Parts: sequence; structure tokens; C-alpha cells
Amino acid sequence: MDENLLLIERPQAGCVCLTLNRPQALNALNGALRVALVQALDTLAQDASVRVLVLTGAGRAFCAGLDLKELGQQGLAARSPERDPVAALARFPHPVIGAINGAAVTGGFELALACDVLLASSSARFADTHARIGVMPGWGLSQKLGRLIGVSRAKEMAFSGNFLDAQSAERWGLVNRVLAPEALLPAALALAADMASALPEMVSAYKRLIDDGLRLPLGEALALEAQRSREWAATLTPETLAARRDSVQQRGRAQQD
Repeated sequence: MDENLLLIERPQAGCVCLTLNRPQALNALNGALRVALVQALDTLAQDASVRVLVLTGAGRAFCAGLDLKELGQQGLAARSPERDPVAALARFPHPVIGAINGAAVTGGFELALACDVLLASSSARFADTHARIGVMPGWGLSQKLGRLIGVSRAKEMAFSGNFLDAQSAERWGLVNRVLAPEALLPAALALAADMASALPEMVSAYKRLIDDGLRLPLGEALALEAQRSREWAATLTPETLAARRDSVQQRGRAQQD
């Protein structure tokens, strides 16, 4: 793996930051970068010290999608697990914060949607250009975006290929917050620290419950929640709950100060 394609840093306890590092190509996902990203995600998933992941891009773009220059030379290859970073993000057990520093286009937009939480720089932009390139989405954009921002808005983006600015993305519910460019990564790391301070086994199980439930009709999802709640409750003792209650109350008082 060419380590320069993907920067892997550990800026604070429990947190790993992955930076797509092809700034001269707007972090377009060539085959080598996709393989590097999948390998890194699968390796970090097995690392007990990792509790939260931050994903961002180097330079002025988050990710311009698949590398069209490479596709023009090699064509569209059949999908393979070792080159599917969206599938790797889907199976990653811990929270993933997308720090969207610039343009997230088509496949890069799909990569962003595979994150659990999105924070955006004021210079971030989002676009779905599948209908202009002539490639059918394969990483979930056609299904995820409408569920997130509404079908009509998703169709507007899909059929026009127009960019959506960061402020509109926040208003539509696509991103949680918009920040000044210099504040983006510090905010992502602060949020990562908050998530890393929660019970890691609980966070992973909670993420799995949310994701599994979203694939089901509401009635089945509620039944799934009830089942897993009963199973989890069977592992708890009154003493454990009392100790955790004190910790939660102390943190709550500190946040009010």
C-alpha cells in the first residue's frame, strides 16, 4: 500500500484520523486509494484502542469520487470487496465522523453518506453527477439521500447534477453543523473525544442497533430494539448501573457550568 495516498494519524486517545491524500486529484478514488482505505478500515476495526474515526480530505476537496482519468483508461471494473470503501465503512464497528472540508462529489458524496455524522466546512459542497457521467450509483446514494433529505430534494440533486452549498446542506439536514474551515477538524476531534468517553461496547452495540433498525419497517425495528434491550439488560447488575449513574450525573453537572 502506498502510505502517502492515505494519512493515518492518532491525534488523541481513542481517535484515529484518516485523510484522503491525493489533493492534486481532488482526492479522487483511484484503485490504489480504495484498496488502501479498505485495508486501513478493516485493520483499525480490529484495534481495541480505537473508539472513533474521523474521515477527511487533504487540500481543497473532500473527495471528487471515482478517478475518471483511471476509468477512462481501464473502464468500470466489477465490484470487489477489496475496493469497496463504503462497504468497509458499513462494517466498521465504531462511530465515523465525516469532516467534509471541501467538495464531495458523486462517489465522494457516497463516501460521506457512509459516515455516521457529518460536519462541514463552510467551503464544502455536495453534488450527485451520476446522470451526467452516465454511471449508475452503486454505493447507496440513490437510496440513502432521499431518506435523509427527502425524495424531492434528492431527485433535484440527482437529475440536475447541481452543487449544494454547505449552508443549504445544513438546512436540509444533510450535515449536522457548518464551521469555518480552520474550525472543522478541531470540532470533529472534540466530538470524537465526547464519543470516545462513552462506554465503547455500548456505543458499538447502539450503532449496530440503529443501523440494523433503519433497514426494517418501523414495527419490526421496534421489536428488534425490545429484543436487544432485554438481552442487554440481562448482562447488567444494580451495582454497575449505580456506578455509571454517578458518572453520568457528574458529567451533566460539569456541562451546565
